[in-house]
Amino acid sequence: MKKKKEEVQETNGVNTELQQALALLEKEKGISRETLFEAIENSLLTACRNNFGGHSENVHCEIDRETCNYFLYAEKTVVKEVEDPALEISADDAMAIDPEASIGDTVKVELKSREFGRIATQNAKNVILQKIREEERNSVFYEFSNKEHDIVTGTVQRYIGRNISINLGKADAFLSEGEQVRGEFLNIHDRIKVYVLEVKNTTKGPRIMVSRTHPELVKKLFEKEISEVADGTVEIVGISREAGSRTKIAVYSHNPDVDAVGACVGLNGTRVNAVVDELGGEKIDIINWDENPAIFIENALSPAKVVSAIVDGDEKTAKVVVPDYQLSLAIGKEGQNARLAARLTGFKIDIKSETQAKDAPGFRMEDYLLDEEGEYDEDGEYIGSDEYEESAESAEYDEAREYSEELPADEEAGEPEEETGVDEE
Repeated sequence: MKKKKEEVQETNGVNTELQQALALLEKEKGISRETLFEAIENSLLTACRNNFGGHSENVHCEIDRETCNYFLYAEKTVVKEVEDPALEISADDAMAIDPEASIGDTVKVELKSREFGRIATQNAKNVILQKIREEERNSVFYEFSNKEHDIVTGTVQRYIGRNISINLGKADAFLSEGEQVRGEFLNIHDRIKVYVLEVKNTTKGPRIMVSRTHPELVKKLFEKEISEVADGTVEIVGISREAGSRTKIAVYSHNPDVDAVGACVGLNGTRVNAVVDELGGEKIDIINWDENPAIFIENALSPAKVVSAIVDGDEKTAKVVVPDYQLSLAIGKEGQNARLAARLTGFKIDIKSETQAKDAPGFRMEDYLLDEEGEYDEDGEYIGSDEYEESAESAEYDEAREYSEELPADEEAGEPEEETGVDEE
């Protein structure tokens, strides 16, 4: 019976059973065949040490990568009188293995793995299983470490307190409370896209930290959705975001025949709406980036119109004048529009209405007179060309999101109607 089993396992000198097992592990666990061979070799060496004792330096294992047959042996020195059986062999015993062996030579003495005891066999099995688990963890770690700072799709698996476990297939990701969008409620089994912040390799497997609030999530979504962004024709120069509420994106086209804003918005807003839907209805303003900081700041304050933007490049400050009736729009609800514009441009922005600017010390009306085209004043500063009515208060914001002046109590009442989710500049 035993002989028949051996014949099934080894056909034409090939260990078919081991071959099939290795192929299955390689496919399901993603572990290389060579790593599995090394695990088997180490397990056999461990079993030898546990079963026969003695030194381990002279014990070796060789596995034929084609047939999967293995040869387990101990290298022993031929001597006249054996003092250490683990390292030495008598001349008569050596000649039975190799007729040409002589004193001082080294011969390979085969070790029978079938003679291993139960404990040695169990230890060998544990060594193989441990190696498989380690390699499986490493395989998952390397797979997701390559996706660090990219987006992946996962399924909401369960809530852990206020944190969420996201199943990514081969591993689970951790979405902490601080990386969740305020007001966004995720149901179990919801499929969502998340941004991979960090992947750590721990003893319990890879720990994957993800985010729904990171500005790069918006950028990666645009890259996936818009081919011009993916191939570099349209570049996303900057992003400022208040997750769940509003995002401003500055874009620039490297091809003069391609409209950067139009490419991102798409026909009837189809492209940007796909991103908005993924973000749960978060509003997105897409504006043109310009190397002239005054023009860039004016664009960033969209949808508000700007009369004038005077910029100090060294101090990174800008004094912006808007129509009286546009001040509320420029500042935005709770200062959001101005705050996002300051973060996007990197400038501290002082916003004043036209009335307040005229009353400010050092104000000169001639600085704001329009030229013939209605675009630049006599000092070369970029200005707008709208007519204005009404008056309002002023506010100042910087890139650190600091609001330096209190809004008037009746500010909210004077706010314009809710803007659309997409600003096409």
